[in-house]
Amino acid sequence: MSRVPGWLGRLGAGLTEMSERWNERRAEAERERDEPESRTSSDEYVPPPPDYAPDVPARPDPALAVPWGVRVAAEAGWRLLVLAGTLWVLTRIISAVQLVVLAFVSALLITAILQPTVARLRRLGVPRGPATALTAILGFVVMGLMGWFVTWQVMENIDDLSGQIQDGIDELRNWLLNSPFHVTDKQINEIAKNLREAVGANTDQITSAGLEGVTVVVEALTGILLAVFSTLFLLYDGKRIWEWTLKLVPAAARPGVAGAGPAAWRTLTAYVRGTVIVALIDAIFIGLGIYFLDVPMAVPLAVFIFLFAFIPLVGAVVSGALAVVVALVTQGVFTAVMTLVVVLAVQQIEGHILQPFILGRAVRVHPLAVVLSVACGGMVAGIGGAVVAVPLVAVTNTVAGYLRAYSRQSALRHSVRPRGATAMGPVEQPGPSEAPPE
Repeated sequence: MSRVPGWLGRLGAGLTEMSERWNERRAEAERERDEPESRTSSDEYVPPPPDYAPDVPARPDPALAVPWGVRVAAEAGWRLLVLAGTLWVLTRIISAVQLVVLAFVSALLITAILQPTVARLRRLGVPRGPATALTAILGFVVMGLMGWFVTWQVMENIDDLSGQIQDGIDELRNWLLNSPFHVTDKQINEIAKNLREAVGANTDQITSAGLEGVTVVVEALTGILLAVFSTLFLLYDGKRIWEWTLKLVPAAARPGVAGAGPAAWRTLTAYVRGTVIVALIDAIFIGLGIYFLDVPMAVPLAVFIFLFAFIPLVGAVVSGALAVVVALVTQGVFTAVMTLVVVLAVQQIEGHILQPFILGRAVRVHPLAVVLSVACGGMVAGIGGAVVAVPLVAVTNTVAGYLRAYSRQSALRHSVRPRGATAMGPVEQPGPSEAPPE
């Protein structure tokens, strides 16, 4: 009997110990449940470091360790790289389909000249089809007659011009022998000999260039046909083509683009009309000047001056130099100097009076932008690229200005609101149909 109480005591002590361990485990589970962010279910519990462990400073975020200027430069740099890559791909695509692009852009320029005539005939009651056909036939006939007239004049005067050029060369040679430049007959003969040797050494290249000229003629005819068909469709159905193009624009940007299109077309029309008027004035006055100076083929030279005027800056220099060279080799130094005076006088009047007065504020392009755009257009697509470079820059400038003004107006329209219940009335805001200032 003496052993029973001892056994019961040990059993009670064991149960007490098990109860205490159970309570500790329960408390530990509750602490883990109350602090789930301290560790995840898959991680092992990491005890805190001992007191004697050294303190290790926390490392900052790498993005915050980079200086602000470097971060801004990096952000701008990769965006510029994306933009440059996009422009490079676009340039490659344009170079691959250069003929189609130049034909379509030429059709746009011709349409800008002929479209007012179609609109005027439509106002007079002529149906769209006959008005388009009549205007296109009249325009293409005029351009064809100009080309035929230049060719006819050159063919008619080529024999006389050859003799005059030979006489002019002899006169120029005599002038150089008697000039203060101390040019000797031996030096002149050496120059002529070098020219003959250069022509003889490059006979193969000249022949291959002539063969390539056949390909150029075929491509030119193809481009002319594409430009003619594109002009016809743009004159007849230009509005619906523009409306279809707007469907390709995202809906959020469509209102701004819909307003920028007419503004760009007005700029293009103003540029083409102004250029035609200025080129016509240049051709008339320079043609009259060289006609009274007895320079051969004055009329064809005037037509060349008119055509080259569509290439800004470079065209005027080339056409003027051509007139001066023809005057030099046919009429002598004095006539060449007088021709140069006439060309410079007309071009100065054009640059300082005619262009600002005729073009006005419709086409606002800085002269540096003109030079750079002509150079880039010539490098990408030759003469055709130089012709379309400036109108492209002018249209792009107009579109960018319109979209910027439209964005400011939209932000103002959404930010201005009546304040408070005591407001006298709604704030007057521009309607969605109002165009932003140009």
